[in-house]
Amino acid sequence: MQLAIFDLDNTLLAGDSDHAWGEFLAEVGAVDAESYTRANDDFYAQYLAGTLDIYEFCRFVFRPLAHHPLEQLQRWRDEFLRERIQPMIAPAAGELLERHRGAGDTLLIITATNSFVTRPIADMLGVEHLLATEPEFREGRYTGELDGIPCFQEGKVERLKLWLNKRGQPEDVIARASFYSDSRNDIPLLEQVREPVAVDADPVLAEHARGHGWPQISLRQPVVVPRSQAG
Repeated sequence: MQLAIFDLDNTLLAGDSDHAWGEFLAEVGAVDAESYTRANDDFYAQYLAGTLDIYEFCRFVFRPLAHHPLEQLQRWRDEFLRERIQPMIAPAAGELLERHRGAGDTLLIITATNSFVTRPIADMLGVEHLLATEPEFREGRYTGELDGIPCFQEGKVERLKLWLNKRGQPEDVIARASFYSDSRNDIPLLEQVREPVAVDADPVLAEHARGHGWPQISLRQPVVVPRSQAG
């Protein structure tokens, strides 16, 4: 197996689906708009700073899933995907994915954002395999609890190893893989792969990439553009 791994938010998407979902829930009245928006912004700032407590964040972001029936959540999600996510897909994301498909690679999206939000986004992008943070689901409803290891920072490495083991693949597949990400939070996995690529990188990852000689690209142009040419 030759694996091509992609972060989702601010990588294949020119924005953050997790934060945008929180904004959307506030706008449609699914949560208390003022308090939820304030907390959503605070958590996003912590994520960008590399200080996010993923367990605290999961408790926050899973609460609306537990408080509303699945059918209503799905209706909101359909609207969210149509209005917010479709325009957020990075212009060159499809080109990059198709390049790896054409090479015969197995494509995998790995994201800290929960699977309720991201599974249909992966489907929109034509990517079968997804590793995401999993909200617990029992008897037709979300419980508000976390199911398993959050897919965040070192947890992405753990989840990827578990996924490979379940598929009967050796863990050294990771050492031969490529991984595309924008975030400092993904440095633990970027350091494990043969071809780490920084995509529209945050300042910490951009500096780390320069220091390690990793390529930097932008997907926010109609074609894949190296950072040095992207302006």
